[in-house]
Amino acid sequence: MISLVLGAACFVGIHVFISGTKLRDTLVARIGDRGFRGFFSLLSLAGMVWMCWAYGHAPSIDLWGKAHAFRPLALGLVLLAFLFIGVGLTTPSPTAVGGESQLDQAEPAQGILRITRHPFLWGVALWAFTHLILNGDVASFVLFGALLLLALIGPLSIDAKRHRAFGGKWARFAAVTSNVPFAAIIEGRNVLRLDEVGMWRIGVGLIAFVLVLFGHRWLFGVSPFPI
Repeated sequence: MISLVLGAACFVGIHVFISGTKLRDTLVARIGDRGFRGFFSLLSLAGMVWMCWAYGHAPSIDLWGKAHAFRPLALGLVLLAFLFIGVGLTTPSPTAVGGESQLDQAEPAQGILRITRHPFLWGVALWAFTHLILNGDVASFVLFGALLLLALIGPLSIDAKRHRAFGGKWARFAAVTSNVPFAAIIEGRNVLRLDEVGMWRIGVGLIAFVLVLFGHRWLFGVSPFPI
């Protein structure tokens, strides 16, 4: 369990204290943007592998136990998470690595970005929260709790990094978007245009969800279907 806690702390720590901070700016200035991306990717991969290995070897210590009654609702929440992830990954965005050119578009916030400028991370947050509730043991609390925490603070880090790098261009984009889903639409700073999302992007999320759903027992040894 100690190894899992240390792995989770390492994985979250490198994102919190390096990714969106001025330390990142210093490292980029010294080794270049491409060099930093490679270095950070290796650190992230190592942290993720460490966490997953430690989770697989952690003892089973129940907190509230398996939340079987939550499974029907969990399927819907995970489907929504996969839609956010699938659409988010396939939508050009100024918040994505290499997507900075989108800030020069006449209307930089289209499709899912009208709902949230961080769809992928909100999908991860919803997925992690659902699995945390479903499992109800200490190891799952550490693993999925770390991923949930990172998914929630990640947007703040990305926003700060983009603001430092692009100033007014980022401010124009941020003015018509929101981190919290639907906030900009509710506040009247944007409008909902589902036709811009793209059915093929929704299809990507749906296909990924179905593949993981029916392959879950084979991949992770646990059936996701309600008992």
